[in-house]
Amino acid sequence: MFGTNRTAPSATRSVAQVMQHVLYALIPGTLLLFWLFGWGLLSNLILSIGFALLLEALMLKLRQRPLQPFLSDYSVLVTGWLLAVSLPPYAPWWLIAVAMLFAVVVAKHLYGGLGYNPFNPAMVGYAAVLISFPLEMTLWPAPFASNMTHIGLADTLQQVWGAPLAQWDAYTQATPLDALKTGFSLGESFDSLQAQAPPDWRAWGWVNIAYLMGGLWLLWRGIISWPIPVALLGTLGGLASLSWLLAIPQAAPPLWHLFAGASMLGAFFIATDPVSASTTPLGQLLYAAGIGFFTYIIRTWGGYPDAIAFAVLIMNMAVPLIDAYTPPRVYGTSRWRS
Repeated sequence: MFGTNRTAPSATRSVAQVMQHVLYALIPGTLLLFWLFGWGLLSNLILSIGFALLLEALMLKLRQRPLQPFLSDYSVLVTGWLLAVSLPPYAPWWLIAVAMLFAVVVAKHLYGGLGYNPFNPAMVGYAAVLISFPLEMTLWPAPFASNMTHIGLADTLQQVWGAPLAQWDAYTQATPLDALKTGFSLGESFDSLQAQAPPDWRAWGWVNIAYLMGGLWLLWRGIISWPIPVALLGTLGGLASLSWLLAIPQAAPPLWHLFAGASMLGAFFIATDPVSASTTPLGQLLYAAGIGFFTYIIRTWGGYPDAIAFAVLIMNMAVPLIDAYTPPRVYGTSRWRS
């Protein structure tokens, strides 16, 4: 999914080196998710990565491409890892298989493989199952602090591979953004919803902080550049701040938008995919600002509580146009390169 950024400092690194750094940066958030959700997160990781490698090998074989160079660049591993942490823990195996089918086969190889895909593969897989199986995609379990200690390995295998647990509904609860959207639709205010919020909702903020730490490490190592995460988070936070100050109905405070959903994961690990993102300096700012804009619009007035995947895919479609109209100036001239 990630590749060598044509404009970022990581351009001198190999694809495998870039992927390794991305995987390292995902570890803090993944470990925290494992502590919060137990075996379900580990199940997601094993299945996602397993299906990703299997489908990658199958498509390479069908396309008569060598397996070793492509399987050893870690790109499909990153795609599987991102989907694993994006899908609800304890997701059934077939849901993960469908998501990986769309991510690896449809979004990546049918467009020619790594470097040719116009859309972010992980977000294509996520959006496909979110639209097709909305019920399964909303069954997020409550964090570890509540009741996840009661789900052992045997129950996990039953939930993932066999019949769902009879008491599964007792283990699930609405995510903060989902509860917020539902409450607003019923006419409740943010203050009343916040008063009803269970204490374990703070866990989502810590997960975002962990991804923020990993993202800052990627910036420090020169794997990604600052315009995309700064423009995305700045636009999202700016719109949320303006709406909050103007007391617009269904407005949530900016920190809620930045730390209650997938904002940090999207800003540092998804929107920065150099294959599907804009490659010009000004274009990166416009591309990321568009993601922040559509994320806020869909979260506030759309039908989905978190909109990172849809916002990224919308702006992926706009990347060719953005790059065409934001070429860098040719050195030594006063005119923009045509």
